[in-house]
Amino acid sequence: MIRTVVELASMRKAGKVTAEMLAACRDAVRPGITTADLDQVAREVLAKRAARSNFLGYHGFPAVICTSRNNVIVHGIPSPTEVLREGDIISIDAGAIVEGYHGDAAITVAVGEVSKPVQRLVEVTRASLVAGIEQMFAGRHLHEIGRAVEEVALGAHLGVIRDYVGHGIGTQMHEPPNVPNYWPGRPGPKLRVHEVYAVEPMLTLGGEETVVLPDGWGVVTADGTWAAHFEHTIAVTEDGPEVFTELDGTP
Repeated sequence: MIRTVVELASMRKAGKVTAEMLAACRDAVRPGITTADLDQVAREVLAKRAARSNFLGYHGFPAVICTSRNNVIVHGIPSPTEVLREGDIISIDAGAIVEGYHGDAAITVAVGEVSKPVQRLVEVTRASLVAGIEQMFAGRHLHEIGRAVEEVALGAHLGVIRDYVGHGIGTQMHEPPNVPNYWPGRPGPKLRVHEVYAVEPMLTLGGEETVVLPDGWGVVTADGTWAAHFEHTIAVTEDGPEVFTELDGTP
């Protein structure tokens, strides 16, 4: 959907709050903290900015962020008994609503020192998101985003999750069309100025198969390998992609 200038202004605000939530959580990550502690950090940012959570209550989700540790790919529920330990990675997915419009973004953070393969997983996943964003010029096709993500991932011999994808975003957190993180065999629709998308590659150290946990939310790798997840909310503008959810001024 093409957004008006006024709508884009509201989405920038929602993106800024989302980025602030993630930055605060990132800075709080350390061995010994619980994922429930991180959720509280994010709640405090929402309260300070008078913004609403688009995660809390979404189909019954009980928190304002998703915390997905190690082999959990997405949608992990924060818990007071889940303690982060040296060498873990934690993917944090956050969102905010401002003036009726949504922001959505995710980062993966190392807990202390991590192994070289895990550090590479995190770095390549971030790089694949940047590669996808670089395709977001008016007149190009939607699925060129996924092709760029996939090329980076496969070039590093990492798995690409196919069961969970990016999406349009605006007055709802999830709007059509889907934004796959792979080339689906067709170019898809042309990108238009003032469309807004959430692009979110999820890569693994192993395969692409997924399993949903008994809680009905957390999604883990079927082979037990670790996963990383990065996401931004991005608008297509006359001058190219504009990232609404930048942390510290960088993608």
